[in-house]
Amino acid sequence: MIVSWNWLNDYVALDVEPAEVEQRLMMAGLNHESTESVDDDLAIDLEITSNRPDCLGHIGVAREASVLFGTPLTIPDPTPQETTTTVADLVKVRVDCPELCYRYTARVIRGVKVGPSPAWLVNRLKTIGIASINNVVDVSNYVLMECGQPLHAFDLAKLGGPEIIVREANNGEEFLAIDHKTYTLEPGMCVIADSSRAVALGGVMGGAESEVSDATVDLLIESAEFAPVSIRGTARKLNLYSPSSYRFERGLDPDGVDWASRRCCELILELAGGELAEGVVDVGRERLTREPVTLRLPQVKRVLGIDVSSEEVQRILTALGCDRVRADQDQIEVIAPAWRRDLTREIDLIEEVARIHGYDKIPEDAAVPMCPSHRSNADRVQGKVRQALTAAGFDEALTASVVSEAWTKAFSPWTDAKPLKSYTPTLKGADRLRLSLIPSLLDVRRMNESVSNPIIELFETARIYLPSSDELPVEQPTLGIISGGNYSALKGVVEGLVAALDPAAVIEVRETSQPLFDTDHSCELRVNGERLGVLGELTSAALKSFKLRSPTTVAELSMFALEAIANLIPQYSPQSAFPAMSRDLNLIVDETLRWADLATTVRASGGQLLEEVAYQDVYRDTQRDGAGKKRLLFSITLRSSEATLTNEQADEIRDSIVAACGEQHAAKLLA
Repeated sequence: MIVSWNWLNDYVALDVEPAEVEQRLMMAGLNHESTESVDDDLAIDLEITSNRPDCLGHIGVAREASVLFGTPLTIPDPTPQETTTTVADLVKVRVDCPELCYRYTARVIRGVKVGPSPAWLVNRLKTIGIASINNVVDVSNYVLMECGQPLHAFDLAKLGGPEIIVREANNGEEFLAIDHKTYTLEPGMCVIADSSRAVALGGVMGGAESEVSDATVDLLIESAEFAPVSIRGTARKLNLYSPSSYRFERGLDPDGVDWASRRCCELILELAGGELAEGVVDVGRERLTREPVTLRLPQVKRVLGIDVSSEEVQRILTALGCDRVRADQDQIEVIAPAWRRDLTREIDLIEEVARIHGYDKIPEDAAVPMCPSHRSNADRVQGKVRQALTAAGFDEALTASVVSEAWTKAFSPWTDAKPLKSYTPTLKGADRLRLSLIPSLLDVRRMNESVSNPIIELFETARIYLPSSDELPVEQPTLGIISGGNYSALKGVVEGLVAALDPAAVIEVRETSQPLFDTDHSCELRVNGERLGVLGELTSAALKSFKLRSPTTVAELSMFALEAIANLIPQYSPQSAFPAMSRDLNLIVDETLRWADLATTVRASGGQLLEEVAYQDVYRDTQRDGAGKKRLLFSITLRSSEATLTNEQADEIRDSIVAACGEQHAAKLLA
């Protein structure tokens, strides 16, 4: 925001050097970028944060300076002279999209004479970097930079009919803007239209077909309040930004809409002549009531560490425009002004007191009570997950939360509901909140393959957004893993991850049906009876659809489930001083038997001396074993913490395991 020093002094008489004003404004939150001389004026460049749109006009900055220096603030009270012709006889307004346009006002001035602006107006605009066009357009720009409320002046004769229609754009509708470029619009964008076409892109830019020219005689003055999200989305989609969109997307003072309209009309009558029709067409929602905010006075010292008197607190809040509801020795209750939408909480008021009282008055060693902080359990679990996966050779990835609709259909193991749609896509074609991390990670793998990276082992922890019956979706923290290893290798990584969180946890494997997975090499994972996630190798068709060259295995796990099993208390177990013994077993089992089911039986029947069960291989010999049979080769590791095991003891445990497998799975030991 570039501020003219001479212009600023119209509202607040500052009997100090500009450098001091710049310093005080900077210490109060309006960071000073630079100051340049422009003729006999100074152009002061201030950085305005997004929560302070009230300072995107000279009056807002003057209000800040008035409070900081204790100098009276003078704001014009525009009262343009009206004729007896009522505006309702000349123009009508219909708002068909109240969710996009909260309020629309229109005034009509007839008989203006468009021409050059006077020197004072040209110089004011020149100081802040705006070129003079004509007296009407210059006035609208002047009022915009005066109060921060955008306006637009239409050539009334160029509008097709007496009715202004504020509506949503049609899909594919074309609009010729005043920059003389044609833009293709889509639903969700707000347009100002006459009976046949769009004449302005609401809150962003006017149209070339209705702009003011030297031949203009009658004017329609628009002052409105548009939905910030709609304006932001429209500007991004069209890559069309303007001073108006910059302000509308941050939210403006609803009480400033009519003031700006009256001020604009007053200046046009003064500089271009004409007659103002009586009244104003004002269509839109009722004014929103502002809730009172309570500031407990003891909280000021608790937060800031210094004493600020009750009188000083009240003076600051009143000077900032707050209406005092009531006050006593313990607390103050105020209603924030309409131009300060950011003042909604007690801490906001405390920040205002600190800002105006002066951050420099708070000593570095102020006694501010501190509470020890600690990481949440979710953060600690996430740290353990990162440690386990990086130790296994995986790299962490970071992908966007908004993806294409095709990706949401490709893989969604957590819900069958349709994904939520975003109206402000961060990337072209990406307008759905993701239901899974896997498609994004597969795209990262594709990019790594395209540059011939030899090892592409990746994981990501992030939220996915599952639609629910509530207004907001379920934001599920999720872990996605992709690997070039096979099903067994990645399953081992997941088992190691679970063991790092809880050594006693046992993973259960169940069948799953996912469109990307090979049915013979995929599963649903459960732990302690709760669903943990899914794991599987991608089919050839899935690899082709994501343009992948090499085999890929993926897993997606719920961080909620991992948090539920995590034992965050450090565990210690002494290392046995005695050697281990191993036995290899080769069992003939049914083709339908899963290794996970057999391993569960082995662990249950092995007793306390069973240290490890390791899968080795599977192969088939139909001539010897018959159809529908396979051989599972695995090894067991046995160890005692009290003595060295004998061969007889090891054989006894092995026989017990074989007997249990034979009883539960009809398995036979291959001699």
